[in-house]
Amino acid sequence: EVQLQASGGGLVQAGGSLRLSCAASGLTFENYAIGWFRQAPGKEREEIACISKTDGTLYYLDSVKGRFTITKDAAKSTVYLQINPLAPEDTALYYCASAPFFCTAQLGAFRFWGQGTQVTVSS
Repeated sequence: EVQLQASGGGLVQAGGSLRLSCAASGLTFENYAIGWFRQAPGKEREEIACISKTDGTLYYLDSVKGRFTITKDAAKSTVYLQINPLAPEDTALYYCASAPFFCTAQLGAFRFWGQGTQVTVSS
């Protein structure tokens, strides 16, 4: 059974930092791209960062560039999302998901999804 376990969310003041983790199991980790997504209340889910399987190519949503950093630890089958500094507009439910090999803007290509971890940023 494929599982993606997202964790690390919480309530943080603006200007603070968080590191989200996405631990994968039940799949061949090195064959998948892992993406991070978020969905705020009343808004559509958006892809904010992704790291490709093949060459580690990174993707970031323009609005988070410079504040979000995606990395992976293949030995732990885990992808991280460092957020620093946090802003109130980052408040959302954050998900991780896997797609075969390459990062893509097509959400439908992401086959397996984690349950989400809540990030709430107070001003």
